[in-house]
Amino acid sequence: MRASYFFFIIRRLCGVVLSLFVLVGVFAISSHAQGPDGYQDESVGASAGGSWTVFHSEDKMTGAKKVRFELLSNNYLSEDRGYKPRIELTCTNGKDTYADFNPGIRLGPPNRPGFWGQPQMEVMVRVDDAHSRHGWNWVRDRFLSMDKGTTRELIGAHVFNVEIRGRYGSEIAEFSPAGLDLNQVKQSCDLTPKKR
Repeated sequence: MRASYFFFIIRRLCGVVLSLFVLVGVFAISSHAQGPDGYQDESVGASAGGSWTVFHSEDKMTGAKKVRFELLSNNYLSEDRGYKPRIELTCTNGKDTYADFNPGIRLGPPNRPGFWGQPQMEVMVRVDDAHSRHGWNWVRDRFLSMDKGTTRELIGAHVFNVEIRGRYGSEIAEFSPAGLDLNQVKQSCDLTPKKR
């Protein structure tokens, strides 16, 4: 009686383990099909000048042409998991769509409401020698949506630092945006640099 019960438990455990392996395999295959960082059918990145990388893709349903410019920070934040903070500027059909700051760590909670009541985090931004505070939309404690004015300052800057609140206190991501091909950004996003 005990032996048959023992074999029943073993068979059940083997079934659970096999199911987990199948799920992990399916997840790995679907992740691989999406391209770098989960962007589906995106081209391999090419230099966009300086430390910037540009990726191209096309929306399968609408045919919209998408361009994504990515800038990695010069440093890691406190929860270093091999993922540097990054800024992603995404454009669709020649127009600016959005710019996101992804710190690569979990953010602290939002600390202010936006105009429409959406959660925001107040950040301090350094653009070259000037400092200012901004309320950026807080998205699922993973990234912040940047405002267009700051995005325009970023693309024309030499130094761009962002101070945020992480789960364990203040963190500063340091970027070197100089060298970006501004003609490519103008053509892909209809954006020009803004000086303070």
